[in-house]
Amino acid sequence: MSDQLSSIQFDAIVIGSGISGGWAAKELCEKGLKTLVLERGRNVEHLKDYPTATLNPWDFPHRGKIPPSEADTTPIVSHCYAFTEASKHFFVKDYEHPYVQVKPFSWIRGYQVGGKSLTWARQTQRWSKYDFEGPLRDGFAVDWPIRYDDLAPWYSYVEKFAGISGNKDGLDILPDGEFLKPWEMNCVERDLQTKIMNAFPGRHVIQGRCAHLTEPNEIHLEQGRGKCQARNLCERGCPFGGYFSSNSSTLPAAKKTGNLFLQTNAVVDSIIYDDTLQKAVGVRVIDAITHVVTEYRAKIIFLNAACLNTNLILLNSKSKRFPNGLGNDSGLLGKYIAFHNYRGIINALYDGPDDKYYFGRRPTQVMMPNFRNVLEQETDFKRGYMIFFNASRGRAKSEEIGAALKEAVSELGGWRIYMMMQGETIPKETNYVSLSETERDDWGIPQLSINVEYDENDEKLLKDFFKEGKSMLEKAGCKNISTYDTKQNPGLDIHEMGGVRMGRDPKTSLLNEWNQLHTCKNVFVTDGACMTSTGTQNPSLTFMALTARAANYAVQQLFKGLL
Repeated sequence: MSDQLSSIQFDAIVIGSGISGGWAAKELCEKGLKTLVLERGRNVEHLKDYPTATLNPWDFPHRGKIPPSEADTTPIVSHCYAFTEASKHFFVKDYEHPYVQVKPFSWIRGYQVGGKSLTWARQTQRWSKYDFEGPLRDGFAVDWPIRYDDLAPWYSYVEKFAGISGNKDGLDILPDGEFLKPWEMNCVERDLQTKIMNAFPGRHVIQGRCAHLTEPNEIHLEQGRGKCQARNLCERGCPFGGYFSSNSSTLPAAKKTGNLFLQTNAVVDSIIYDDTLQKAVGVRVIDAITHVVTEYRAKIIFLNAACLNTNLILLNSKSKRFPNGLGNDSGLLGKYIAFHNYRGIINALYDGPDDKYYFGRRPTQVMMPNFRNVLEQETDFKRGYMIFFNASRGRAKSEEIGAALKEAVSELGGWRIYMMMQGETIPKETNYVSLSETERDDWGIPQLSINVEYDENDEKLLKDFFKEGKSMLEKAGCKNISTYDTKQNPGLDIHEMGGVRMGRDPKTSLLNEWNQLHTCKNVFVTDGACMTSTGTQNPSLTFMALTARAANYAVQQLFKGLL
């Protein structure tokens, strides 16, 4: 198949089939472009390739848990909440794809069609004007070349297709979107909402927004997707199509056009730059199984391999014109990597009603948008954090045995509160990735060397979350409040961003306002690598909107003969 495809002059090549790559494929195919999608992993077809989707806990040898013997061989990915006996086939194992950790970093990857869109946490919030204006106002990174109003219509565009549940909350710090019916808070969460918002004016406790179909519209039914069943087994692949993934949504839409060509087991070595034509002309690929090298040609290229792999590919795309990596005249490629700070957790007890419970396994938590340094700088740290929390009840505990144990655990336990932070980190030049000079992977490509760590700002932000979170729970009447620093490595948040940032000036950024490389206009980067800063929100919705916007622009430019 690769021999046949290599003879085709494609209009577009998309590298990667995850959340942003799937959107690039859909948009380019629907606009008439003959598009090749390159995926380094195996094929995964919706429904057909979700082998554990409907299994019961007792159907697994270890009741879904990763046994110690296996965890010992996968010490990095085993720390990921979604890596279980039921989902491990969707995750890269540490020993299969090594990388160099100059500083401890947990790189969580999914090499298959759909990428991590099969296993993501599905939380979706828009950025606000404060997020796009933040770097300029607060003096870090570089100024974003776009503002909220530039992206707002594209947020609406992708929300309608993906299906996002949520409330119209009327907050400028977290703009409303095109929402389906929201999930509901339980009785204790509503109590906490009232008490916290009364005690802390300006802090908003709202229902979480997530990419789940609570009430499918016609646009979702046309995709073959159905209503979310609130099973909370999402990382296995959803047989109902209840949550958004490339496999259930964008890739089938691309395939429907007849313009999609999909090549799996395609490990991208580099993007090919033609010094004479002064543009990229194709992609060099190594077959994951046979190691045969193939070159594919196209007029435009969308690089959506996920943040760190996108950086790796560009760094490895060397030519006479770009000896330090494609588009890297500024020398900033791979630098200013950022992520989200997930280290803070708070647990508490609450005297809630003993006669009430809740229905189903809601796929989102209650959340509080950032309230720190929003309108002005007001703390000794930059930026802020979102808060997520929930109230739940487990079974009563007992030291009895036999019938007495059965009777005891049939009773419900008390109400427990779980709260976590999602903090913005400040992009720094000293947080960077590069190509290893000594280590190579199984395909002869230099391994990625990762030099990323927390800083003093992250520690201050964590301390503030513990102080403010505890104070809010105390005012709400919670008891036995305890704080916990997970001390997890950067990367386990799975929100890595940057390295190929957008900006106005080619001297201080790699991409322009349309996600084009400043110095190679027919290459677009719209995954996490393009992010100039991180905000406090989950990033995937912004990746989707940026991709749809860039694809629309790329097609216009191509049809005008400018690419």
